[in-house]
Amino acid sequence: MATANLLLHPVRLRILQTLLGADELTTAQLRDRLPDVSPATMYRHVGALAQAGILEVVREKPIRGTVERSYRVRQDKALVTPEARAGMTKDDHRRAFTVFTGAVMADFDRYLSRDDSEPAREGVLYRQGAVMLTDDEFTELVDEIEAVVARRTHTTPDDGRTRHIISLVLVPDKPAETDTRTDPRTDIRTGTTEATEGGPGDETASES
Repeated sequence: MATANLLLHPVRLRILQTLLGADELTTAQLRDRLPDVSPATMYRHVGALAQAGILEVVREKPIRGTVERSYRVRQDKALVTPEARAGMTKDDHRRAFTVFTGAVMADFDRYLSRDDSEPAREGVLYRQGAVMLTDDEFTELVDEIEAVVARRTHTTPDDGRTRHIISLVLVPDKPAETDTRTDPRTDIRTGTTEATEGGPGDETASES
């Protein structure tokens, strides 16, 4: 596992997002998918991720006197450790979240910039819901969501599959002491929440 500073650098985060869901990619293929990142910057950040053990070299191919390496994400290492999270200040979380949401917005903008993008037909979703949970129930919910996504991460682009990006944000919504709230009822079809003022935990998921 790694630190937030290592994983949540804007360029490194995009490299990881590009590699996730792909079996393996070379640095040249990463440059094709991230054309706004210069070659020198790409090599530097791929090297940093590989040195940290987050990327592994799965293939080496000699090409014109050099070695072309194919990389894959080690998903068990591409996580911020609980110890590192515990040591993050509120400002650290603000900075990390800014980088994360910026990457989500960049992905969304790149999709909409394509001439062939069709958000309604292709099922673009951005939803928010709220649920009342104990700490144990919250842990179970996170495990369930991660397990559902993990079951789909090893599929290939065959049979007409399209790569989708799923972004998840879970934030406690602690009410003020004088606040009285009703239990929320989330409409899973639309992602809307029926409640007087909302619930204690907001779940935001974007898919594009």
